[in-house]
Amino acid sequence: MSNNIKSKSLAALTLGAIGVVYGDIGTSPLYTIQVIFSEATGIALNQANIIGAISAVFWALMLVVMLKYVILVLRADNRGEGGVMALLALAISSSGSAPNRKKILMALGVFGAALFYGDSILTPAISVLSAVEGMELIKPELSTYVIPIALTILISLFAVQKYGTNTVGKFFGPIVIVWFATLGIVGVHHILQNPVILNALNPIYAFHFLADRGTGVFLAVGAVTLAITGAEALYADMGHFGRPAIRIAWTCLVFPCLALNYLGQGALLLTTPAAVSNPFYLSFPQEWLIPVVVLATMATIIASQAVISGTYSITQQAIQLGFLPRMQILHTSASESGQIYVPAINWLLLAAVIMLTIAFQNSSAIASAYGIAVTGTMLITTILTYFVIRHNWKYPVWLALSATIAFFALDLLLLTSCSAKFFKGGWFPIALGISLVTIMWTWKQGREILLQHIHEDDPKLEDFVKNITRDTKARIERTAIFLCANPDTVPQALMHNLKHNQVLHQTNLILTVEFADTPTVEKEQRFAIKEIGAGFWQVKLHYGFMETPNIPKALAESNLVGFSIDPFTTSYFISRETVISGPGGKMAKWRDDLFALMSRNAGSVVGYFNIPSNSVIELGTRVHI
Repeated sequence: MSNNIKSKSLAALTLGAIGVVYGDIGTSPLYTIQVIFSEATGIALNQANIIGAISAVFWALMLVVMLKYVILVLRADNRGEGGVMALLALAISSSGSAPNRKKILMALGVFGAALFYGDSILTPAISVLSAVEGMELIKPELSTYVIPIALTILISLFAVQKYGTNTVGKFFGPIVIVWFATLGIVGVHHILQNPVILNALNPIYAFHFLADRGTGVFLAVGAVTLAITGAEALYADMGHFGRPAIRIAWTCLVFPCLALNYLGQGALLLTTPAAVSNPFYLSFPQEWLIPVVVLATMATIIASQAVISGTYSITQQAIQLGFLPRMQILHTSASESGQIYVPAINWLLLAAVIMLTIAFQNSSAIASAYGIAVTGTMLITTILTYFVIRHNWKYPVWLALSATIAFFALDLLLLTSCSAKFFKGGWFPIALGISLVTIMWTWKQGREILLQHIHEDDPKLEDFVKNITRDTKARIERTAIFLCANPDTVPQALMHNLKHNQVLHQTNLILTVEFADTPTVEKEQRFAIKEIGAGFWQVKLHYGFMETPNIPKALAESNLVGFSIDPFTTSYFISRETVISGPGGKMAKWRDDLFALMSRNAGSVVGYFNIPSNSVIELGTRVHI
């Protein structure tokens, strides 16, 4: 019975993975071959180049997606979680305590996360635009409606995110299955018309195609890269659906159908070179165009879902690891903890996607900006994977290098090729990435400076407790929980309470919440409790970076010895800092101002830790940095 339930669960997850994870890479046939043979690349449309280009696309899928991600990178999970931030945490925790290495890895991971945000803005825009542009083939006069329809679809997509990845995936999963089946069927039809295209399965044709390009090889590789965009989403969304479901979906459905469709487009171009203007849509009979455009539009909506849900996961990881301020995080599934929704990120992404769509106007223009974000994240993933293989899996240096150096060289070639389009739109993801890295690094460094300022003059907790035993100050029969970042010093809220209210509680918990570099923490490792004396306890709560902290629930389950936590007689004391920036700080003045702005707009610690608001006493303090 349990095996039957497990198989049903795996089937549901596989369906969800098809509907969410593979939408992005599954819609690449809409534009990839068209871009390869566009005027921008200067590649002549002849038999050798057609077979060579299709061969390059096929082996890009095989090497980058199959070998690198499906076989290797999906193994480098951090307790089931994927994505560049989870990989960063795993690489840092397993590669020793060398400070310089840690800083370099951290910088790489943060930049990789920033580039993924860029991908999550570009993907919805290019995917939806490329599908809606199919209307121009039905009736040229419909071209004026492309942008309004695309924007309507994008707004609707982001509006339904609050219902959860699982709901979206199950709803769209069957549609994507139909999409992939359609890709495969039309591909087989054209292959049968011109079987010579099957020569593309031989990698020697890909080699000759690229070698014959000379200095133009970078333009060719940059165009081929469009076929593998979405590969990073396989890893980023692993926490949502699990490794087995993602692998089964790729092996049994996605890869075969993609390969058949690319081969079919190549066969079409061999037979009908004029179809180069839009080889995907022109693969279908005229009477099929309307249903195919509708199906493609639905598929591209789903394509956007892969990176959107991946962005939620990376945001949560970045918050817990200290790179972003607190935000509201909503769980959308009772059974899958990795399925979350982050409202602030959702609406910021939508605003950025709308501006990008209006600015670039068509999918071909966005394609120039697309590759850099994707290949940059891929390169960083390869570097971090080396440290996991070497230090976490304990493989010898030669084996770790041999497992990653070929992928490193390939990723570097892809990134260099996409960089050739820097001035044609490629600057956008780089500029966005630098901006986001600045924000994330400013927040992390600012928090460190802030905590140092707050606690530099605070008395030691144990000394304070020794002195308080000789104090005759009145005590009230209640429990006070003081949240603080440093458990060894007296919390600011406690000092203010004594100063202004002149009372102490009978039971005082000095509580610190710490986030580990693992996605989850076992319940038996959740607590670290130390009695100080005189009614004071130090309590540390440990959470993983993918867990939602719930302090009242954790304390209720703790079975603390010596006292009990009664929610009706327990007060939570919180110190809220108002950051004042000034000259002479450790960061530049503009970074101080940026940190102060983020600090003022950070989410409430009350909601973030699930503390009942009617039990909270918040005491403010002004801190100059």
